[in-house]
Amino acid sequence: MITQSPPNSTAPHLILPRSVELIAFALCVAHVVFLAADYALGCWIYSPDGYSAADFVNVWAAGQLTLHGAPASVYDFVAHKQMQVAAVGHDFEGGLPWYYPPTYLFIAVLLASFPYVSAWVGWVFVTFPAYLAAIRMIIGDRLGILLACAFPAILSNLLVGQNGFLTAGLLGGALANIERRPWLAGCFLGLLTYKPHFGLLFPVVLIAAGQWRVIIAAAAVAIMLATASWLAFGTETWEAFFRALAAGSQSIFSQGSVAWGKLQTMYGLARLLGGSEALAWSVQGFVIAICAITNCILWRSRIPFALKAAALATGALLSTPYLFLYDLVAVAVPMAFLLRAGIATRIATYEWIGLGLASLSILLYPAFEAPVGIPALLIVAGLIARRVIDHITAGAPASHEIAATPVT
Repeated sequence: MITQSPPNSTAPHLILPRSVELIAFALCVAHVVFLAADYALGCWIYSPDGYSAADFVNVWAAGQLTLHGAPASVYDFVAHKQMQVAAVGHDFEGGLPWYYPPTYLFIAVLLASFPYVSAWVGWVFVTFPAYLAAIRMIIGDRLGILLACAFPAILSNLLVGQNGFLTAGLLGGALANIERRPWLAGCFLGLLTYKPHFGLLFPVVLIAAGQWRVIIAAAAVAIMLATASWLAFGTETWEAFFRALAAGSQSIFSQGSVAWGKLQTMYGLARLLGGSEALAWSVQGFVIAICAITNCILWRSRIPFALKAAALATGALLSTPYLFLYDLVAVAVPMAFLLRAGIATRIATYEWIGLGLASLSILLYPAFEAPVGIPALLIVAGLIARRVIDHITAGAPASHEIAATPVT
């Protein structure tokens, strides 16, 4: 039984329809069962050959190279692959190039200071609470933890030991704190620069909204991180990063070294459908322009902050051309803001259905290996647009709402 706030509380609280509660609980159980089964079958952390050569080995190997006094070599594919093979104890097909800025090497070094398995398990289960805390903070109700645990995208991040929880936690924490703690919000954004492609919209939108304290804090943290990494790892490492970034862009976007279906972006979708590189960049550029213009208008308007935050989070994810399945954990952020916007006015049945369909789209990735994140984000964007229109026209019709009955 999920209990609600005391009856004398006047503040609105999230109420889950019984069907949503049961589905969320079932998904939580399914996640645990799937991870346990994968571990037992030798598909998670361990493999029949030894350690699993999942994404996490990329970070751990980079940390090992840095600890051995060769931070610039993490951008050398051959040297990095050799360390990955040494880490897992066997060779494996392909490789996991390192394209992160040197600032992320601080985390890599920390993780590489621990044994491989301990570092993997510790990483996902230390960053997972950060993600939960962000969603709980956004929704403003402990039921947010249940919904966060049920979100299908978390499984992909757990399976490969990636940084989706950290990204979602920083993105959600930044947006959740802009109103009351702008300096803290800026710090979170500054830390998010370990994935700079997520920040395409933020400078433009925050300037348009006059959020100068957020901008100053974000810039200060980003500069301090960059300076610290330069002092710790040297100029050569930064030079190697920029060379690797250029080579990686050519390899991924021009040569298709990553299957188009793995890129959860408009660029990836356009290439998957047979579009040329020029067409794909045109489509991606158009989406960036639309997201930037729309968000600037919304953030200068008087619509509720939750809708502004939901729109910016959605726009940030749609704008980047480089997004993978584990990054879709961050889709929970605009979803959470949508629920926050709906708590006071009651969440409509079609909104629950829409959020369910967006989650289902992500869940279906193994069946299609396609940019399932695009329909999920477009559904969320449509729900945001509907709420914005409802707000402008003085609210949605009552027929679209569900009764806020207690959940027992």
